[in-house]
Amino acid sequence: MPVKIRLTRQGRKKSAFYHIVIADSRAPRDGRYIERIGYYNPCTNPATIELNFDKALDWLQKGAQPTDTCRSILSRQGVLLKKHLLEGAKKGAFSEEEAEKKLQEWLKEKEARIKADKDKIAKKKAAEKKKRHEAETKIREEKARAIAEKLAEMEKKEKEAKAEDTEPVAAEATETVEVKAQEPKEKVEVKEKAETQVEEKAEEKKETAAEKTVVKGEAEKTNEDSGDKIQPEVKSEAPAEAETPEAAEVKAQEPKEEVIEKEEAETQVEEKAEVKEEDKKEQEPEIQKSAEPKNQLPKESEDKEN
Repeated sequence: MPVKIRLTRQGRKKSAFYHIVIADSRAPRDGRYIERIGYYNPCTNPATIELNFDKALDWLQKGAQPTDTCRSILSRQGVLLKKHLLEGAKKGAFSEEEAEKKLQEWLKEKEARIKADKDKIAKKKAAEKKKRHEAETKIREEKARAIAEKLAEMEKKEKEAKAEDTEPVAAEATETVEVKAQEPKEKVEVKEKAETQVEEKAEEKKETAAEKTVVKGEAEKTNEDSGDKIQPEVKSEAPAEAETPEAAEVKAQEPKEEVIEKEEAETQVEEKAEVKEEDKKEQEPEIQKSAEPKNQLPKESEDKEN
Protein backbone atom coordinates (compact mmCIF):
# COMPACT_ATOMS: atom_id res chain seq x y z
CA MET A 1 0.00 0.00 0.00
CA PRO A 2 1.38 3.46 -0.85
CA VAL A 3 2.31 6.11 1.76
CA LYS A 4 0.01 9.09 1.98
CA ILE A 5 0.46 12.75 2.85
CA ARG A 6 -2.57 13.65 4.93
CA LEU A 7 -3.89 15.65 7.94
CA THR A 8 -4.37 14.60 11.56
CA ARG A 9 -6.92 16.56 13.59
CA GLN A 10 -5.86 18.42 16.76
CA GLY A 11 -7.45 21.05 19.01
CA ARG A 12 -10.80 21.32 20.76
CA LYS A 13 -14.36 21.40 19.45
CA LYS A 14 -15.08 24.15 16.85
CA SER A 15 -11.45 25.33 16.93
CA ALA A 16 -9.50 22.58 15.20
CA PHE A 17 -6.05 22.71 13.63
CA TYR A 18 -4.18 19.97 11.73
CA HIS A 19 -0.73 18.41 11.44
CA ILE A 20 0.54 17.51 7.96
CA VAL A 21 2.00 14.02 8.30
CA ILE A 22 3.39 11.16 6.24
CA ALA A 23 1.45 8.02 7.23
CA ASP A 24 0.49 4.57 6.01
CA SER A 25 -2.84 4.57 4.24
CA ARG A 26 -4.01 1.70 6.49
CA ALA A 27 -3.43 3.68 9.72
CA PRO A 28 -6.37 5.57 11.29
CA ARG A 29 -6.74 9.29 10.74
CA ASP A 30 -5.40 10.38 14.14
CA GLY A 31 -3.31 7.29 14.69
CA ARG A 32 0.29 6.37 14.08
CA TYR A 33 2.27 8.29 11.40
CA ILE A 34 5.78 8.09 9.94
CA GLU A 35 6.80 11.74 9.97
CA ARG A 36 5.30 15.18 10.56
CA ILE A 37 6.23 17.76 7.93
CA GLY A 38 3.97 20.77 8.66
CA TYR A 39 1.07 22.54 10.30
CA TYR A 40 -2.28 23.86 8.95
CA ASN A 41 -4.82 26.11 10.75
CA PRO A 42 -7.98 26.97 8.74
CA CYS A 43 -9.54 29.05 11.55
CA THR A 44 -7.46 32.14 10.70
CA ASN A 45 -8.08 34.46 7.73
CA PRO A 46 -6.15 33.72 5.56
CA ALA A 47 -5.30 30.19 6.69
CA THR A 48 -1.87 29.72 8.26
CA ILE A 49 0.40 27.08 6.71
CA GLU A 50 3.80 25.97 7.93
CA LEU A 51 5.50 23.35 5.70
CA ASN A 52 8.92 21.75 5.40
CA PHE A 53 9.36 22.34 1.65
CA ASP A 54 12.29 19.96 1.06
CA LYS A 55 10.77 17.01 2.98
CA ALA A 56 7.44 17.40 1.22
CA LEU A 57 9.21 17.46 -2.18
CA ASP A 58 11.31 14.45 -1.23
CA TRP A 59 8.25 12.34 -0.23
CA LEU A 60 6.44 13.34 -3.42
CA GLN A 61 9.43 12.22 -5.48
CA LYS A 62 9.44 8.91 -3.56
CA GLY A 63 5.80 8.30 -4.57
CA ALA A 64 3.73 9.48 -1.57
CA GLN A 65 0.17 10.28 -2.60
CA PRO A 66 -1.34 13.50 -1.08
CA THR A 67 -5.02 13.77 -0.18
CA ASP A 68 -7.15 16.48 -1.82
CA THR A 69 -6.64 19.01 1.01
CA CYS A 70 -2.92 18.27 1.21
CA ARG A 71 -2.63 18.56 -2.59
CA SER A 72 -4.13 22.11 -2.48
CA ILE A 73 -1.76 23.02 0.40
CA LEU A 74 1.28 21.71 -1.53
CA SER A 75 0.15 23.52 -4.69
CA ARG A 76 -0.29 26.76 -2.77
CA GLN A 77 3.20 26.48 -1.28
CA GLY A 78 4.77 25.67 -4.73
CA VAL A 79 5.89 22.11 -3.98
CA LEU A 80 3.98 20.59 -6.90
CA LEU A 81 5.30 23.30 -9.26
CA LYS A 82 8.91 22.58 -8.31
CA LYS A 83 8.39 18.84 -8.82
CA HIS A 84 6.95 19.56 -12.28
CA LEU A 85 9.89 21.86 -13.17
CA LEU A 86 12.46 19.34 -11.99
CA GLU A 87 10.85 16.64 -14.12
CA GLY A 88 11.02 19.02 -17.16
CA ALA A 89 14.70 19.73 -16.45
CA LYS A 90 15.41 15.99 -16.36
CA LYS A 91 13.75 15.63 -19.76
CA GLY A 92 15.95 18.49 -21.10
CA ALA A 93 13.23 21.03 -21.71
CA PHE A 94 15.21 23.68 -19.75
CA SER A 95 17.98 23.83 -17.23
CA GLU A 96 17.68 23.60 -13.46
CA GLU A 97 18.68 27.29 -13.11
CA GLU A 98 15.77 28.39 -15.31
CA ALA A 99 13.47 26.10 -13.34
CA GLU A 100 14.66 27.77 -10.10
CA LYS A 101 14.08 31.28 -11.59
CA LYS A 102 10.57 30.38 -12.68
CA LEU A 103 9.84 28.99 -9.21
CA GLN A 104 11.14 32.15 -7.48
CA GLU A 105 9.10 34.40 -9.79
CA TRP A 106 5.99 32.35 -9.07
CA LEU A 107 6.65 32.47 -5.33
CA LYS A 108 7.03 36.28 -5.45
CA GLU A 109 3.76 36.65 -7.32
CA LYS A 110 2.12 34.27 -4.85
CA GLU A 111 3.43 36.25 -1.88
CA ALA A 112 2.27 39.52 -3.49
CA ARG A 113 -1.21 38.06 -3.95
CA ILE A 114 -1.28 36.76 -0.40
CA LYS A 115 -0.12 40.14 0.88
CA ALA A 116 -2.78 41.92 -1.18
CA ASP A 117 -5.43 39.60 0.23
CA LYS A 118 -4.19 40.28 3.76
CA ASP A 119 -4.21 44.04 3.15
CA LYS A 120 -7.71 43.85 1.74
CA ILE A 121 -8.91 41.89 4.74
CA ALA A 122 -7.19 44.33 7.12
CA LYS A 123 -8.75 47.33 5.36
CA LYS A 124 -12.15 45.68 5.49
CA LYS A 125 -11.76 45.05 9.21
CA ALA A 126 -10.59 48.64 9.77
CA ALA A 127 -13.59 49.99 7.80
CA GLU A 128 -16.00 47.84 9.81
CA LYS A 129 -14.35 48.96 13.03
CA LYS A 130 -14.61 52.61 11.95
CA LYS A 131 -18.29 52.17 11.10
CA ARG A 132 -18.96 50.57 14.46
CA HIS A 133 -17.09 53.39 16.19
CA GLU A 134 -19.06 56.04 14.29
CA ALA A 135 -22.34 54.32 15.11
CA GLU A 136 -21.36 54.10 18.77
CA THR A 137 -20.35 57.79 18.81
CA LYS A 138 -23.69 58.76 17.25
CA ILE A 139 -25.56 56.72 19.86
CA ARG A 140 -23.49 58.30 22.63
CA GLU A 141 -24.12 61.81 21.25
CA GLU A 142 -27.86 61.15 21.02
CA LYS A 143 -27.90 59.83 24.58
CA ALA A 144 -25.88 62.83 25.79
CA ARG A 145 -28.24 65.20 23.93
CA ALA A 146 -31.29 63.52 25.45
CA ILE A 147 -29.74 63.68 28.93
CA ALA A 148 -28.86 67.37 28.41
CA GLU A 149 -32.44 68.12 27.30
CA LYS A 150 -33.83 66.33 30.33
CA LEU A 151 -31.48 68.22 32.64
CA ALA A 152 -32.45 71.51 31.00
CA GLU A 153 -36.14 70.71 31.48
CA MET A 154 -35.49 69.79 35.12
CA GLU A 155 -33.61 73.05 35.71
CA LYS A 156 -36.37 75.02 34.00
CA LYS A 157 -39.02 73.36 36.18
CA GLU A 158 -36.96 74.02 39.31
CA LYS A 159 -36.57 77.69 38.35
CA GLU A 160 -40.31 77.99 37.70
CA ALA A 161 -41.08 76.36 41.05
CA LYS A 162 -38.64 78.67 42.83
CA ALA A 163 -40.19 81.67 41.05
CA GLU A 164 -43.68 80.54 42.10
CA ASP A 165 -42.47 80.13 45.69
CA THR A 166 -40.74 83.52 45.73
CA GLU A 167 -43.71 85.43 44.19
CA PRO A 168 -45.98 85.16 47.30
CA VAL A 169 -43.01 85.92 49.53
CA ALA A 170 -42.20 89.02 47.50
CA ALA A 171 -45.87 90.04 47.51
CA GLU A 172 -46.01 89.61 51.29
CA ALA A 173 -42.81 91.62 51.64
CA THR A 174 -44.20 94.43 49.49
CA GLU A 175 -47.46 94.38 51.45
CA THR A 176 -45.57 94.56 54.75
CA VAL A 177 -43.45 97.42 53.39
CA GLU A 178 -46.58 99.25 52.23
CA VAL A 179 -48.26 98.65 55.59
CA LYS A 180 -45.17 99.85 57.42
CA ALA A 181 -45.04 102.90 55.14
CA GLN A 182 -48.73 103.60 55.79
CA GLU A 183 -48.48 103.16 59.59
CA PRO A 184 -46.40 106.30 60.25
CA LYS A 185 -48.69 108.27 57.94
CA GLU A 186 -51.73 107.12 59.92
CA LYS A 187 -49.98 107.89 63.20
CA VAL A 188 -49.06 111.37 61.93
CA GLU A 189 -52.65 111.95 60.82
CA VAL A 190 -53.96 110.83 64.24
CA LYS A 191 -51.50 113.12 66.01
CA GLU A 192 -52.44 116.02 63.77
CA LYS A 193 -56.13 115.41 64.44
CA ALA A 194 -55.52 115.26 68.21
CA GLU A 195 -53.49 118.45 68.06
CA THR A 196 -56.18 120.22 66.06
CA GLN A 197 -58.82 119.08 68.55
CA VAL A 198 -56.72 120.36 71.46
CA GLU A 199 -56.20 123.67 69.70
CA GLU A 200 -59.93 123.98 68.98
CA LYS A 201 -60.78 123.26 72.64
CA ALA A 202 -58.20 125.84 73.81
CA GLU A 203 -59.66 128.42 71.41
CA GLU A 204 -63.18 127.65 72.67
CA LYS A 205 -62.04 128.08 76.28
CA LYS A 206 -60.38 131.39 75.39
CA GLU A 207 -63.54 132.57 73.65
CA THR A 208 -65.74 131.60 76.65
CA ALA A 209 -63.32 133.32 79.05
CA ALA A 210 -63.36 136.46 76.89
CA GLU A 211 -67.18 136.42 76.78
CA LYS A 212 -67.32 136.07 80.58
CA THR A 213 -64.95 139.02 81.08
CA VAL A 214 -67.01 141.09 78.64
CA VAL A 215 -70.22 140.23 80.50
CA LYS A 216 -68.65 141.07 83.89
CA GLY A 217 -67.40 144.43 82.59
CA GLU A 218 -70.81 145.33 81.20
CA ALA A 219 -72.50 144.31 84.47
CA GLU A 220 -70.11 146.43 86.52
CA LYS A 221 -70.69 149.40 84.28
CA THR A 222 -74.45 149.06 84.60
CA ASN A 223 -74.17 148.78 88.41
CA GLU A 224 -72.03 151.87 88.60
CA ASP A 225 -74.45 153.79 86.44
CA SER A 226 -77.54 152.70 88.37
CA GLY A 227 -75.90 152.85 91.79
CA ASP A 228 -77.49 149.59 92.81
CA LYS A 229 -75.34 146.63 93.70
CA ILE A 230 -76.57 143.98 91.34
CA GLN A 231 -74.59 140.85 91.03
CA PRO A 232 -73.36 140.20 87.52
CA GLU A 233 -74.98 137.44 85.61
CA VAL A 234 -72.62 134.51 85.38
CA LYS A 235 -73.23 131.50 83.31
CA SER A 236 -73.33 128.56 85.64
CA GLU A 237 -74.33 125.01 85.28
CA ALA A 238 -77.96 124.16 86.02
CA PRO A 239 -78.35 122.91 89.62
CA ALA A 240 -79.43 119.38 90.14
CA GLU A 241 -83.09 118.85 90.81
CA ALA A 242 -83.88 118.69 94.52
CA GLU A 243 -85.05 115.33 95.77
CA THR A 244 -88.67 115.14 96.94
CA PRO A 245 -89.47 113.62 100.38
CA GLU A 246 -91.35 110.78 98.65
CA ALA A 247 -88.25 109.78 96.65
CA ALA A 248 -86.15 109.91 99.84
CA GLU A 249 -88.58 107.58 101.60
CA VAL A 250 -88.51 105.15 98.65
CA LYS A 251 -84.69 105.05 98.72
CA ALA A 252 -84.74 104.43 102.50
CA GLN A 253 -87.29 101.65 102.16
CA GLU A 254 -85.38 99.79 99.37
CA PRO A 255 -82.69 98.29 101.70
CA LYS A 256 -85.33 97.31 104.28
CA GLU A 257 -87.34 95.39 101.67
CA GLU A 258 -84.22 93.54 100.55
CA VAL A 259 -83.50 92.47 104.16
CA ILE A 260 -87.08 91.26 104.61
CA GLU A 261 -86.93 89.21 101.39
CA LYS A 262 -83.70 87.52 102.53
CA GLU A 263 -85.21 86.64 105.91
CA GLU A 264 -88.32 85.17 104.26
CA ALA A 265 -86.16 83.03 101.96
CA GLU A 266 -84.16 81.70 104.92
CA THR A 267 -87.31 80.83 106.85
CA GLN A 268 -88.68 78.94 103.83
CA VAL A 269 -85.48 76.90 103.57
CA GLU A 270 -85.60 76.03 107.27
CA GLU A 271 -89.24 74.95 107.00
CA LYS A 272 -88.45 72.68 104.03
CA ALA A 273 -85.59 71.06 105.98
CA GLU A 274 -87.87 70.42 108.97
CA VAL A 275 -90.52 68.86 106.73
CA LYS A 276 -87.92 66.51 105.20
CA GLU A 277 -86.73 65.41 108.64
CA GLU A 278 -90.31 64.69 109.78
CA ASP A 279 -90.92 62.63 106.62
CA LYS A 280 -87.80 60.59 107.29
CA LYS A 281 -88.89 59.90 110.90
CA GLU A 282 -92.33 58.78 109.72
CA GLN A 283 -90.84 56.46 107.08
CA GLU A 284 -88.36 54.69 109.43
CA PRO A 285 -90.98 52.66 111.48
CA GLU A 286 -92.76 51.66 108.24
CA ILE A 287 -89.45 50.34 106.84
CA GLN A 288 -88.81 48.39 110.06
CA LYS A 289 -92.30 46.89 109.97
CA SER A 290 -91.88 45.82 106.35
CA ALA A 291 -88.52 44.17 107.20
CA GLU A 292 -89.76 42.21 110.28
CA PRO A 293 -92.13 39.75 108.56
CA LYS A 294 -89.41 38.87 106.04
CA ASN A 295 -87.12 37.93 108.94
CA GLN A 296 -89.89 35.93 110.70
CA LEU A 297 -90.95 33.90 107.66
CA PRO A 298 -88.34 31.18 108.06
CA LYS A 299 -89.33 30.75 111.76
CA GLU A 300 -93.00 30.18 110.88
CA SER A 301 -92.01 27.67 108.23
CA GLU A 302 -89.85 25.86 110.76
CA ASP A 303 -92.81 25.69 113.23
CA LYS A 304 -95.02 24.22 110.51
CA GLU A 305 -92.45 21.56 109.73
CA ASN A 306 -92.16 20.62 113.39
